Parts: sequence; structure tokens; C-alpha cells
Amino acid sequence: MKKIIYKNPNDAENFSLARYAKSLNKYAKVSEKEIKDALKEFDQYETMHVSCLVEAGIKLIEKHGTKKAAKEYFEAHAEYFDEGKFERLRRITGYLVGTLDRWNDAKKAEEAARVKHSVNSAVDDATRLVMLETQAMDHNIAYAQ
Repeated sequence: MKKIIYKNPNDAENFSLARYAKSLNKYAKVSEKEIKDALKEFDQYETMHVSCLVEAGIKLIEKHGTKKAAKEYFEAHAEYFDEGKFERLRRITGYLVGTLDRWNDAKKAEEAARVKHSVNSAVDDATRLVMLETQAMDHNIAYAQ
């Protein structure tokens, strides 16, 4: 039996297809066969987070109902997504940081003087050269061709 995690992994509950179908059918008429087909991608997992079910439900509701109904379904279950919980970490000059606000002035200046390299391969060489020269001039760094 598959387990569903809502908030705390220690509080996992058994998944109920009937309960899930009932929650979806408040927003659009979706057959149990289609629900089972949509959930096949999760068969390999013994436990899964409720957000996976919500995302699958949104797709099913959009298919059989309206975008407005899908949005209402998401808003009713948005609490399971915890969007503000994670902070972006970057490796800057050898340090893993989320923000630069705790850095001293010297470290901030070092970060500002970095030449930021582009990984965009869609930019041609001439455009990339202009971008590098502009970046170097912005930071008062000599750029040799």
C-alpha cells in the first residue's frame, strides 16, 4: 500500500484512490481509470509527497474541466508546496552563500569585480566579446583580446 506524506514524514498515511477521486470530482468529472493512468508514474515509489498528487490532479482537472477549476484546486491545496521554505545557495569566490548581506565591504567588492561567465551557447562570439568588454569596463578591469 502506497503511503502519502502531507507535512511530516513520520505522519504518512495510506493512499486512498476513492478519497483522491472524490477530491478531484469536486472540480471536474474524472474517471478512476484516468486517475490510475495518471498515477502510474509514481508506482515505483512506496511513499510520495501530497504535492505530487496535487500536480497530477491539476493536470486531470485542466483536461476534464477548466483552468479556473484547476486553479481553485491548487489554491485549496497550496499549503503543501511550502514555496518560501528553500533558499538559493550559490558558490561565490569559494563560499556557499544564500545572500551577500552578511559579507564585509572587501568581500562584496571582490564579488562585484568578478567576471561572470555566460553559459549561453546561443550567443555568437562577437556578441559574447562585446558583453565581456562591457562587463570589464563596468568593473574597471582591463580586458585583453
